[in-house]
Amino acid sequence: MNIENQKACDDFLSNADAISDDILAETNEMLGTMPFILPVLRERSEYFALSSLADEMVCRPKHLSPKTAELVALAAAAGTGAEFCMKVHIGAAAKEGASRDEIYDTILIAALVGKTRVLAPALRELCEVYPLDTTGEQGPR
Repeated sequence: MNIENQKACDDFLSNADAISDDILAETNEMLGTMPFILPVLRERSEYFALSSLADEMVCRPKHLSPKTAELVALAAAAGTGAEFCMKVHIGAAAKEGASRDEIYDTILIAALVGKTRVLAPALRELCEVYPLDTTGEQGPR
């Protein structure tokens, strides 16, 4: 790394504690709650500051409205079964102006895709043992 970039990184990391505190306050304001993992990760302020800034850029992208970003986050949380994250993102989506129906539709879409996560590999395995047969014959192969 060149000297200027190394100095910029060192300067950033020397302020990691203050940056981390700002990130926690901003997150609480944005979401209306504090996700459990953030204060725990805050114990490692250098990691937390770097990681959280990247997360913020992803969670508030330039090309999506905050409401849409929260609905996408909700869908991802629902798809992975992250219950507390679902609660956080439902509240944050509502705070950003999402209606109950928009939130409900997002959950239904996530459920549909999640169902595919179960069906696709299971049905592939089934078809390995019982291939689809258009002649009507049944039985393992």
